[in-house]
Amino acid sequence: MENREKLLQLLKEKALRFGQFVLASGRKSDYYINGKLVSLDPEGLYLLSEIILDRVKNDKVDAIGGMTLGADPMVGGVIVLAGQRGLPLRGFIVRKERKGHGTESQVEGTLRKGDRVVIVEDVSTTGGSSLKAIKVVEELGCQVVKVIALLDRDEGTRENFSKGGYKYEPIFTTSDLGIEA
Repeated sequence: MENREKLLQLLKEKALRFGQFVLASGRKSDYYINGKLVSLDPEGLYLLSEIILDRVKNDKVDAIGGMTLGADPMVGGVIVLAGQRGLPLRGFIVRKERKGHGTESQVEGTLRKGDRVVIVEDVSTTGGSSLKAIKVVEELGCQVVKVIALLDRDEGTRENFSKGGYKYEPIFTTSDLGIEA
C-alpha cells in the first residue's frame, strides 16, 4: 500500500466523525475531521510528512509553516525528515495574534525577507486560517510558493486561494473520504 493510501486509511479510521459540529469557519456540519488525530499519531505524522516533503522538495523553498495549532505537528515532522535528508528547510509557526510579552512576535521560528515558503494546515474549510498566516508572512517580505492541506472540505478553499493567486494542493478532499460536499 502506498503512503497516500495508508494515510487515507488512517484519516478514515482516526479522524472522521459523524454528528452535529460547528467548524472553525462558523459553519455547521454533520461530519468532522480532526486532522490532529492523524498528525499527532506517529505513523500518521510520518506518512503526512513524507507526502508533504515530496511535494515541496523541488520548489526551492526556504521554510514551511502555518497557523498554530493545526500546522504545528506537520511543520515539525517535515523539517525533521528534511534535515535527515540534508535539505535546508526551516520551520515556523504563526500565532493567531502577537504575543504581549518578550519579543511580541507573531511568528515563531526563523523567517527572512525574501524567503520562499510553503503554508500547511490540517483541515481546510474556507482557507481562512492559512490566508491569515499568508498575510503575516507576506508582511515579513516572504513569498508564498504554495499551500498544502491534509484535507480540503470542498467548501470554498480552492476558490479563495485562487482569488489570491496562491497555488493550492490538498492531499485529500472530502470526496476521497466518500463524502460529497
